[in-house]
Amino acid sequence: MVRVNERVNRVKCFLVLYNDRLFFHNTPIMSAVAAFSTSPACPMCSIVIPAHCEAKGLRHAIDTVADILTRHGVSFELVLIDDGSTDGSWEVITQACNDYPFIRAARLTRRFGKEAAMRAGLQMARGRAVIVMDADLQHPPSLLPEMLRLWETGDFDVVEGIKQPQGTNILRRLFFTLNSKLTGVDLREASDFKLLNRRVVDAYLALPERNLFFRGMIAWSGYKTATLPFTPDERQHGETQWSFRRLTRLALTSITSFSSIPLHLITSLGIVFTIAALLLGAQTLYNKLSGNAIDGFTTVILLLLITGSVIMLALGVIGEYLARIYEEVKRRPLFFVQETLPKDQESELRHSRESGNPEKI
Repeated sequence: MVRVNERVNRVKCFLVLYNDRLFFHNTPIMSAVAAFSTSPACPMCSIVIPAHCEAKGLRHAIDTVADILTRHGVSFELVLIDDGSTDGSWEVITQACNDYPFIRAARLTRRFGKEAAMRAGLQMARGRAVIVMDADLQHPPSLLPEMLRLWETGDFDVVEGIKQPQGTNILRRLFFTLNSKLTGVDLREASDFKLLNRRVVDAYLALPERNLFFRGMIAWSGYKTATLPFTPDERQHGETQWSFRRLTRLALTSITSFSSIPLHLITSLGIVFTIAALLLGAQTLYNKLSGNAIDGFTTVILLLLITGSVIMLALGVIGEYLARIYEEVKRRPLFFVQETLPKDQESELRHSRESGNPEKI
């Protein structure tokens, strides 16, 4: 047996399990890790960009992100999700996929919403770090190298872009303050512009609920987070897809998905009204027996209006929670995929009614 001087000529070997395949590396550790991280099958970083009707600016966004990451020598892939666009966004993605080898894309059958599109992108992403950003470049691509630098220190699992306060939107501040008090999750100035470590991505994908709220669920998970302040750039092309109705629905989802306090408030309100009714009933009975009862229905009408309003409000809150339960128990897939690019690749988006993954059709 030949004895090798372990201090001088030791060859460090290790095993890597990736995508259910076992790889054996008989190379020095640092060079092996570098080779693994730059492998096309496992890029260092995946950039997930959901898009809905962003044809005018999408190619510019792709070129900008690719240029910045290439100049910094980052091994990366772009994962583009077309969320049911009707303006030619998929054609732009197809052309970009023909021009660049690092692009992978999926086209959803219809518009399922940004949350579902981000979920689809995270399922497709293969990088050890995954960055989610908007297609309109309001999330500045210039911050991508800094996000990666913070992640590479090994001290953080999440690097989150925090919006710098812009003006005083009273409704926005009121919502985030109320949301923080009800849910215990502080989302003030938070955004979807995040870098996630691979284990955070896996943990997020393992969550079973259908009512998705990406930024809230990542904050709730509690992984070590670094914050990176930024000022959103002006949208260069098109218009925002977030209507007041969609923002309202997102706000309701964020509260009902993370807190049951509104239901407890209804109980407390019921107790208060019961006490008030008992006091008012005692007063009315006393006035009746003492002969001081006042004719008229003003008090009765006001009480009926107040009580009726509270009952309708309570039913509305309960209805929101019942609607969430209804969505969850149906266990429908979050989205369906029409096609993927490149054409010759096997799609990662498989249908599983148990896990909620979609079916490629």
